[in-house]
Parts: sequence; C-alpha cells; structure tokens
Amino acid sequence: MGGIDRDGKARLSNIMGIHKALRIVFREPQRAYAWIKAPNAAFGNRTALDIMLGGELTDLMRVRRYLDAERGAW
Repeated sequence: MGGIDRDGKARLSNIMGIHKALRIVFREPQRAYAWIKAPNAAFGNRTALDIMLGGELTDLMRVRRYLDAERGAW
C-alpha cells in the first residue's frame, strides 16, 4: 500500500487551504458554495470551480492565492 506522492500532497494542501479561506471569507457555507460556482472577473468570468477542475496543480494554487489575498493571508 503506497502513500500519497508529492503531487497529491500539494493538491491536498491547496484544497485544504481553499476550504479554510472560504470559511474565513464567508461565514455562511451557502455563500461559499455560491461563490465557488459564480463567474468571477478575476478568473476571466469563469468560476473558481471551473479553474480548480482544470487538472493542473497551478489551477488549485491560483484559486488559493486569490482567496488568501481576499482574506488577508497572514
């Protein structure tokens, strides 16, 4: 039984970071779900979900960076 490879760990880390940022930016889960599915000018009027489903690690990183900037990352 194998563990998670480096790419899988990076993807998981970014997904967890996106989830955390959404919980900080949006107090109500319904608003976070709506944001994920709404067109966004920052993503060329595509949804964050469309970007995340692009298949590349950099797609997840792009959404995470956007949310981190919105919430004031650190």
